[in-house]
Amino acid sequence: MKRVMKWLLIFVCCLIVLLIAALFIVPKFIDIRKYRPQIENAVSNATGRAFTLGENFEVSLFPWAAVVVNNVRLENPPGFEAKDMVNVDSFEVRIKFMPLILSFFKEIQVRRFILNGATITLEKTADGRANWEGLGSSSKKPAFKPEDDKKKPGENTSGADFYIPAISVEEFAIRDSSFVWIDHETDRRYEISNLNLELRDVTPDHPVAFVFSAQVEGYPIRLDGNVGPLGHAIGKGAIPLELSAKALDQLNVNLKGTLTDVASHPGFEFSVDVPLFSLRALMAAADSNLSISTAEPEAMTRVAFKADFKGEPGNVKISNGVLNIDGSKLDFSCTIKNFSRPDVAFDLALDEIDLDQYLPLENGNKADKKPDEVTTKKAPPGKKKTDFSPLKRLVLDGNIRIGKLKVADARIQSIHAMVTGKNGIFKLSSLNMNLYGGSLTGNGFLNVKQDTPVCGITIKSKEIRSNPLLKDILEKDILEGRLETGLTLKTQGTDAGRIKRNMNGNGELFVRDGAVKGIDLVTMVRNTDGAYGFARRQEENPRTKFTEFQVPFTIENGVLDIRNTRMTSTLLRVQAVGKADLVKETLKLRIEPTFVTTRKEDVEKMKRSEVMVPVLVTGSFSSPEFRPDLKGVVRKKLEEKVFESEKFKEIFEKEELKPFEKDVKKLLEGILDIPLSEDGQ
Repeated sequence: MKRVMKWLLIFVCCLIVLLIAALFIVPKFIDIRKYRPQIENAVSNATGRAFTLGENFEVSLFPWAAVVVNNVRLENPPGFEAKDMVNVDSFEVRIKFMPLILSFFKEIQVRRFILNGATITLEKTADGRANWEGLGSSSKKPAFKPEDDKKKPGENTSGADFYIPAISVEEFAIRDSSFVWIDHETDRRYEISNLNLELRDVTPDHPVAFVFSAQVEGYPIRLDGNVGPLGHAIGKGAIPLELSAKALDQLNVNLKGTLTDVASHPGFEFSVDVPLFSLRALMAAADSNLSISTAEPEAMTRVAFKADFKGEPGNVKISNGVLNIDGSKLDFSCTIKNFSRPDVAFDLALDEIDLDQYLPLENGNKADKKPDEVTTKKAPPGKKKTDFSPLKRLVLDGNIRIGKLKVADARIQSIHAMVTGKNGIFKLSSLNMNLYGGSLTGNGFLNVKQDTPVCGITIKSKEIRSNPLLKDILEKDILEGRLETGLTLKTQGTDAGRIKRNMNGNGELFVRDGAVKGIDLVTMVRNTDGAYGFARRQEENPRTKFTEFQVPFTIENGVLDIRNTRMTSTLLRVQAVGKADLVKETLKLRIEPTFVTTRKEDVEKMKRSEVMVPVLVTGSFSSPEFRPDLKGVVRKKLEEKVFESEKFKEIFEKEELKPFEKDVKKLLEGILDIPLSEDGQ
């Protein structure tokens, strides 16, 4: 027995020596390159594409199983722009042979895995053919295995069951590679170039350090960090993740968290922190044409962001969100469910913001522009309709709070609103805010179920100081007093011009204990000539004080119609009628005063003059013009003193003169350059 064991041991030792010798000697004496055509043909037959290897083709088995090749090419079929689908300058892989064999391929020790100068080009032709289609179509289908039929329906066959007892990689690198996407159907081309990836300390039991860099469409990005430990059961359990990304040498993004059960029920939980950066500089670095032009040169130069994310495919929860931008701080949280029909709930709390600083710089004076040329500009022919289908699918439930807001130079505080939406109908409710000593409440809606969106709003305000409000918004010092409003509007359209033209509604403006600046109606009534500068110089700061100023109005197709407007002062009762075109931003109003004073001096003066001069208001919103309606005064006096006099009626009551009454009226009005009244009398 001992002799048998002795000779058996000698035989095994000799076999091992011969095997090791073969592993060393065979590759030295056998020129593997002469088998290159057979290898190329085998790959070509398997892929259905021409495949070639370079001259530098090496294979070794011991102590490292190694393959080194260069100039690897997998060509495209005819009819594609790129000649090759895959082109690799060189490829090298070295795996320790004995541990691999003795562990029956369960222990993998990789010394080097180097892919250098790889270019992968995916391409679609104008007729829709893709260069990856039919890849491997010439290869035979794998034989049916009986055990395949034993798998239960729905049984998990993913990589979650793949187990690697031991793997280690000393050096893993992809260098100077690129990825190109060419789509001739849409005439688009994208390229990721200078792609480099390095992994260090690759084992299942320890975190894997990596560094990734590339040029995406010419813009530099860099990503480095640690992933893992991955564990031996690939795709199961939690995988720690810590990343740091840099883009365009401007933006840094830090991410830290975990991925769970990637293969079966993937989930994630991580925190994102973006330190202070300049959005203006980032956009300029991305594209000079994207440079930001704002009213405030320093706007968007101080931006920072951080938030916590948790979720799984189709559901995301964002908490502890903070966005800092130019001194403003936005705290937010958000939940998104079902990405195909997003169900979004959010809460936003902004401390303060000046929106005017983000407005684009304007060339020229706004007053010099003709609104009807700007707001009514038609869309160019062939312009596609706005697609509202994403809004139709959206479910929304949000809460918004803003501490201080400056917009269009108006200053608003304590804003709160709730936004809800479903099936293309969105509602703004519980809107309330404080401004200029008063308050405003309202609600509104937006309906995008049809191709043309319809929107409406209802607003009520009270105790607003009108003077500072109009000064800030219009830069006009024209009105004083406490303002109350009620307004209901409805409109439709996809651009500013159409929205104005389709605007309809009604409302009322009420101001008490105030004054109209720029016009002194009292002086105009007391002294017609002096009031209009015909006899003496007008006061430097004319104004008309009042106790009540009430303006009910309607809006029809973008034209505001003012009727039954009343202003009450100690001397006057003023009525106004006319229209304001919101599209053209023009005015056409007539203000008619009525003398009501009991002061003896004023009564005697008005008796002597017996003149009440209406005022015409014309021009634009930004530059209104006031002038006396002298023709109206003369026409009124002509009607009162002549046409309605007993003497005139007596003359034209005679049957032979009755046919000439209208001609006489027309003659007298023509002499005085006064048009006939609307009824032709």
